[in-house]
Amino acid sequence: MSDWPQKGSNMQDGETLGTVNARHHWFDDLLSRASALPAVSVAVVYPCSPVVLNAAVDVAEDGLLHPVLLGPEETIRSLAAECGRDLNLCKIVCCPDAKAASEYAVQLVHDGTVSLIMKGALHTDMLLHAVLQHENGLRTGRRVSHVFVMDVPAYPRPLLVTDGVVNIAPDLACKADILRNAVALAHTLGLKIPKVAVLSAVETVTAALPSTIDAAALSKMADRGQITGALVDGPLAFDNAINMDAAREKEIVSPVAGQADVLLVPDIEAGNMLAKQLTFLAGADAAGIVLGAKVPIILTSRADSERARVLSCVLGRLVAEDQATGQS
Repeated sequence: MSDWPQKGSNMQDGETLGTVNARHHWFDDLLSRASALPAVSVAVVYPCSPVVLNAAVDVAEDGLLHPVLLGPEETIRSLAAECGRDLNLCKIVCCPDAKAASEYAVQLVHDGTVSLIMKGALHTDMLLHAVLQHENGLRTGRRVSHVFVMDVPAYPRPLLVTDGVVNIAPDLACKADILRNAVALAHTLGLKIPKVAVLSAVETVTAALPSTIDAAALSKMADRGQITGALVDGPLAFDNAINMDAAREKEIVSPVAGQADVLLVPDIEAGNMLAKQLTFLAGADAAGIVLGAKVPIILTSRADSERARVLSCVLGRLVAEDQATGQS
């Protein structure tokens, strides 16, 4: 593994696999790495919106993934015709509704037919309900959690934000798994020892803010080897986690402060708002993935762009490769 890739030249406009915005460069290397791997199959659950279907066809045409489209066949074919897309590289499995498509995706994983799942035009909780069933789901010994991978123009390195999608109010044990999932993803993306900032509103431990106590405990767990593969510090406020001047002003001595690679937020509201603020106000490129299940789950918001979905497919393909080779 190497450190984060250096910023390089942009891909040319018109390339199908994610046109690179002039402000964003970090995803270039990931696109190249994923494109060099053999394609594997992905279950696309209920691809009944143009942005989902277009993203599925894009990754198929670029040889990144083999999409298995799960949903009403007539609806899917009609939508493809409206979008002017050819479905010859995709397989369609007729499922009457989103619930049935979610359940069938889980079955395809058990059968060894697909290596990833991609969320389509359905609510997240419906898909995760099928994934997290105790008897027939895709649970492992670790809690599932979501990670945003973000390229923020004003920040000199990629930024992983977790968990703003799945775990509503995680306790300490859940936060430890959220942290482990994010660290494993950082390793997959090429960072040997990610710097993890456990966020709160302040950088001092106080009983009035339980998130500061959890942050301190996670930091000590990392010191004692209960969490490995990363430098972990907290509590840190957002400003001194990502800005060295802010950290110096508050006289914070930390190997993480001012240069965090991973931001572990206290709850889903903080993470969701932070990620969306970085996207819509700071112009960040973003991709999203759920980890901790038997296969990676490409999970984006229904309002996310086609590019965000394609980049999320790239993350999923890299994680699937690591899982297949026993590296994660």
